[in-house]
Amino acid sequence: MRVLGIDPGLAITGYAVVDDVEGTPRARAYGAIRTPAKVPVAERLARIYEEMCEIVRRFTPDVMAVERLFFGRNVTTAFLVGQARGVVLLCAAHHRIPVTEYKPAEIKQALVGYGNAAKHQVQYMVQAQLALEEIPRPDDVADALAVAVCHIITGGFLARLNTQGEP
Repeated sequence: MRVLGIDPGLAITGYAVVDDVEGTPRARAYGAIRTPAKVPVAERLARIYEEMCEIVRRFTPDVMAVERLFFGRNVTTAFLVGQARGVVLLCAAHHRIPVTEYKPAEIKQALVGYGNAAKHQVQYMVQAQLALEEIPRPDDVADALAVAVCHIITGGFLARLNTQGEP
């Protein structure tokens, strides 16, 4: 199984292509889609969509695992992240790729064993699980790797559990 992990954002959308090799996650590719702040939002969203679709065409993932939006105090930022997330989901729908979503606490629980783990603990576990020489940067890339590894570790169990009882 090939998982495309996504940490959506308007300025930086982290992505990670991770293969499940007999239950062991193996990083195939990872990076960031960056959009300049001075460009209109619509053009930034179009760029995210186009680059995401190119990644999908290049790596043909079986599933997309996306970090679920966490609403903080900054409503404007949440809306912008939501818009970026929307174009990522649109790309998945256009390519008929199933999408699973994980809450930040679920990702931390799967990787570290503790739902309130610190960011550096998650990053260390991503590095260890994938046998990487260093922690991926920026943080958005490490987060995309984390959501992909979470999906492989849980076998999609958390995603199925979260959809139980939803209409």
